[in-house]
Amino acid sequence: MSARRILIAGNWKMNGLSADATALAGGLAEKLKGAGAVNFEMLVCPPAVLIPVVAKAIAGSTMQLGGQDCHMNAKGAHTGDTAAAMLKDAGCGYVIVGHSERRTDHAETDAIVNAKAAAAHANGLIAVICIGETEAQRDAGKTLDVNGSQIAGSVPEGSTAANTVIAYEPVWAIGTGRTPTSAEVQDVHAFIRAELAKKIGAGEAAKTRILYGGSMNPKNAKELLALADVDGGLIGGASLKVDDFWAVATSA
Repeated sequence: MSARRILIAGNWKMNGLSADATALAGGLAEKLKGAGAVNFEMLVCPPAVLIPVVAKAIAGSTMQLGGQDCHMNAKGAHTGDTAAAMLKDAGCGYVIVGHSERRTDHAETDAIVNAKAAAAHANGLIAVICIGETEAQRDAGKTLDVNGSQIAGSVPEGSTAANTVIAYEPVWAIGTGRTPTSAEVQDVHAFIRAELAKKIGAGEAAKTRILYGGSMNPKNAKELLALADVDGGLIGGASLKVDDFWAVATSA
């Protein structure tokens, strides 16, 4: 059994209003409080405007709070963006950077993701750095090349197991219900850990949590979380229902 503590992270994406956020986060916080000692850490990443609402709903629980993105700059003329310091100030301990939807919709490069992760670190946030190949890249046999190059480019200097989580999300599996086989997932995760060792050293890489993020749900969570190099999940759709998200967590 790995010493790495399982992290079950919920990415709410652009979903929810105040009432939904209060019910979802509050419901999860109650389950967490009622469960006593658990072998996993639970994180929710709501849209930025809902962070204060969620912070209030989870107060007094061990639930962690995160943002879905941050800007690389500390402050300034960046309309519509959110600084890492603002997330920290609002009660966040984590922030997702480089999600495939940001890489695709906002043309974010590895260099941009690297700068955002560095900004997160500078403000005491744990960066959840997302990597993963598209269907075309997978079909072309480039899965390992793509993930290796994204680790090399997206993980900033000074990254450690304490301030960084990697989330592997095969883009073709997000929200599609399609998932790679368990063997394929383990192979990629083991490769990612080896690539991470080149970047931050074998000792830190061995302690770093690598999450799986492609259509993890209550049906497949137990099998995926049992894999040697899978240390949790970055959950999309299944994180929007209390019972589904809790079922994924307790699969650990």
